[in-house]
Amino acid sequence: MALAVARVSMPATAKKGDIIEIKALMRHVMEPGYRSDNRGQIIPRDIVKSLSVMYAGAEVFRMEMHPAIAANPYVVFSTVAVDTGELVFTWTDEKGATTVEKKPLMVTA
Repeated sequence: MALAVARVSMPATAKKGDIIEIKALMRHVMEPGYRSDNRGQIIPRDIVKSLSVMYAGAEVFRMEMHPAIAANPYVVFSTVAVDTGELVFTWTDEKGATTVEKKPLMVTA
């Protein structure tokens, strides 16, 4: 089951050995479970727990999130272009629902 809309921005091509910057945004409320609505009822906790990024058969980035993370988590990180392949971004919430986004990377010599 998909969580929400995810957006990833990264170069489509790079030279082998280049460091590439990757930006990822998950549109999500990240409700910590501490707030109440206008009727005084506690708003249930609803957070994305992790973001994992796989590339060339290895995990190149992992982030564990907690209730203090703001809504719509935005992450920027870098990795080294090693081989042509796909970067697979997986966001997982605390109930086990996931959103997967895949982005190709063409690596030239």
